[in-house]
Parts: sequence; C-alpha cells; structure tokens
Amino acid sequence: MRLVPCSLSEHGGAILQIMNEAIVNSTALYDYAPREPSSMAPWFEAKRAKSFPIWGAIDDTGKLVGFASYGTFRAWPAYKYSVEHSVYVAPGQQGQGVGTRLMQRLIESATEQQLHALIGGIDASNSASVAFHQKLGFVHAGTIKEAGFKFGRWLDLAFYQLLLPTPLHPVDG
Repeated sequence: MRLVPCSLSEHGGAILQIMNEAIVNSTALYDYAPREPSSMAPWFEAKRAKSFPIWGAIDDTGKLVGFASYGTFRAWPAYKYSVEHSVYVAPGQQGQGVGTRLMQRLIESATEQQLHALIGGIDASNSASVAFHQKLGFVHAGTIKEAGFKFGRWLDLAFYQLLLPTPLHPVDG
C-alpha cells in the first residue's frame, strides 16, 4: 500500500463510493442520502482553497482503499489552528492498517502546516472508531447527547482530539 495526494480526476469517484457506502450503511456520516457525483468538485475545491490535504491509500492493484482529510473545525479566526479530520476505509479493508497509515500521514500534514488540534467527531456508539483514535493518542474531549437522528434513533456525537506541539509561535489575528 502506498499513500498519495488525491485529485478529483483520479480519485473523486472512488472517494465518493467510499463516502456513499458509509452514508447508506453506517453512522460514520450523519447524512441520509448518498452524495451526487457533482458534489465532489466543490468538496475538492474547498480543500484546495484552504490547503487541506486529501491523502489516499492505494493498494497493489492501484485501487483506492481509503482516504483521509481535514477541514475547518469552526469558521471563526481564533480556531485557525484547529481542524476536524475524517478517515474512511473501504469495506473489506478495515483492520489491515490502512486507517492507521492514513491517520499518521494526516498528523504529519497537520504538524507540517503548524496546526495544533486535530478533532474527530465520532458517533459515540462506534466503538471501533473510538478505539482506533485512542490507539493513536486521541483523548475524549466531550460528547453532545442526541446530536443527530439516523436509522430511527438518536445519535450521540463524541469528540476526540489530539494536541500537536505546533505551532511553535502561535499568534492572534
């Protein structure tokens, strides 16, 4: 497996397929309906505009088996050193180190970009994702009870964060 920066033309369709599988079959995304192919261009553009990376895991056959990225945590200026990340691994690929490799690369990217806090919003009942984040050093930062409603039930949203030693010289403004 190798990690590559993703592009819309090469990886957009595979990313959409992984996202839509998560939307339809899990509470990893609190969306109800699969996303349209037309949603990918704005998604990639929003990442590019903020210099947010999109890393893909490519298997030995050249297939994208997972991706990871981060984006704006909150839109106000004082949050400029915090980002919210996402890591998705294709069905049948979990438990093989794909997510760990992607997350390690995302942490490296955040450090290189002089960010401070990586924040993951995780459905609180997703024990595999919680364990995955804890294994990588993330700590529970709080839970919002009944923040979402999907599959006929209320969902609690747990936040896990990893604080980085960067930026070396944070500034206001």
